[in-house]
Amino acid sequence: MKRLMLILALMMAPLVPAMVPAPAFAVQPDEVLADPVLEARARDLSKVLRCPVCQSENIDESNAEVSRDLRILVRERLVAGDSDSAVLDYVTARYGEYVLFQPDASGGNLILWLAGPVMLLAGLGIGFSFLRGRRPGVEPPVEALDAAEQRRLDEILDK
Repeated sequence: MKRLMLILALMMAPLVPAMVPAPAFAVQPDEVLADPVLEARARDLSKVLRCPVCQSENIDESNAEVSRDLRILVRERLVAGDSDSAVLDYVTARYGEYVLFQPDASGGNLILWLAGPVMLLAGLGIGFSFLRGRRPGVEPPVEALDAAEQRRLDEILDK
């Protein structure tokens, strides 16, 4: 039993870092705004913007220089009085839709948004039709052997 528990613990070890997020120390003290409301908005916006270098981190957690520049840019736009959507539009216009973790579901992105559910439904339909075709159906009745076939069968079985 102890071995089983050890094996399970070792199998779960790679998953533990993914389940427990590490605290983000990327935001430097010189970037923090004096107004706590604007700082909270900046942090919220930084969590929905992707780092162009790191690709899987938001700019709030990334230590890359471009993420620092983007954090400062977001804070400058907020201090200038831009709304959250205006800041996101400005950053998107400069860096492209790639910096958004959740791009708009319109235009070419609509194909990407719909491809997953469509493929899932197609796979389920194909699987359903395959399983339905495998069901045993009504078998045709077996015809009795005529006298010549029965004699031939008896000869084969007697040998």
